[in-house]
Amino acid sequence: MPDSLPLQSEFKVNPADNQTGYKSFQAGSFQFSRDEYFAHISWPGGQHTIPADSFMRSLMRDVAWGFFYGTVNFDPVFGTTNYYGEVDMFAGATNEAYKAVGRDYTERFKAEDLMQIFKEMVSDWTNEGYDPFAAPMETGQAWGVKNGDNDEAVTRQRVTAKRMVGLPGDTPLRSDESGYPVNRMFADVDQGEPEVHVEPGFENEVSGYNLFAYLSRSDVTWNPSVCSVVQESLFCPTSEEFTLPVEHGNDRCEWFCQLSDEIIWDIKDGNTGRNRAKVLMRAGDIACMPADIRHQGFSNKRSMLLVWENGSPKIPELIREGKAPNVAVKF
Repeated sequence: MPDSLPLQSEFKVNPADNQTGYKSFQAGSFQFSRDEYFAHISWPGGQHTIPADSFMRSLMRDVAWGFFYGTVNFDPVFGTTNYYGEVDMFAGATNEAYKAVGRDYTERFKAEDLMQIFKEMVSDWTNEGYDPFAAPMETGQAWGVKNGDNDEAVTRQRVTAKRMVGLPGDTPLRSDESGYPVNRMFADVDQGEPEVHVEPGFENEVSGYNLFAYLSRSDVTWNPSVCSVVQESLFCPTSEEFTLPVEHGNDRCEWFCQLSDEIIWDIKDGNTGRNRAKVLMRAGDIACMPADIRHQGFSNKRSMLLVWENGSPKIPELIREGKAPNVAVKF
């Protein structure tokens, strides 16, 4: 683990503001508050403002993903980096301009402690009818004073198969009876399932299902589920609409397979935020995102994306030590 930092253990939830109705929060030296339009973050020597809807969509992913692999940049200034058991929360640490003038700031927390305060924040700052998981046209507004909550939405659990979706003892397929209707943008997706003829004695080992039909019923966006697990190899499909709320800086190579429609990806340097590439992926395209970049996607029509992750916990340290490459192949 890089740079041994002292673990911060001070957390505080302050009473609701008399005017806006929202609580404010403290994690270490970071302070969080929000009003009708904005989330405000402060730390020793600095402060930052993010529109409430952008902050809520980013915070929701950081919570749902368990801080995910590597770095979750809420925007070019604020974010978290996962060290799997411990988490850095930072301002300006992946921003070239902040670092150049020494204005970057980082504190380290136990992951479970920071997660708890993030969960309380996303619950209190989400109003009735607003769903930070959903596409903008499928949800209410993030704006205004405190008005109820939507804990049913913000406490969703990611679908995480232990083997493969549909196999006995694992994640069931979504059907009409499950309460997950076909999304409005996937009305043309064939809902038929494959015929699978299994040799007697292997009924518990062999299965098949229509992944397109499965994804057509996803009620969230930019939230990879896990549909199959083979040792440390994870297939994580997801449906994408509008904008990936965060700039994700991975700590390992990450493979993308575009299953339908298209996504435009902005690719930046992971440490500085400098632009490196723009990638247009259409159905059938495959790309490997290097381990030293950050990426953010834009999808006009809801699309389907399959993300392939190597979940080995050894990879980040191997990359930091120069024993594993940042790219999948060198030409």
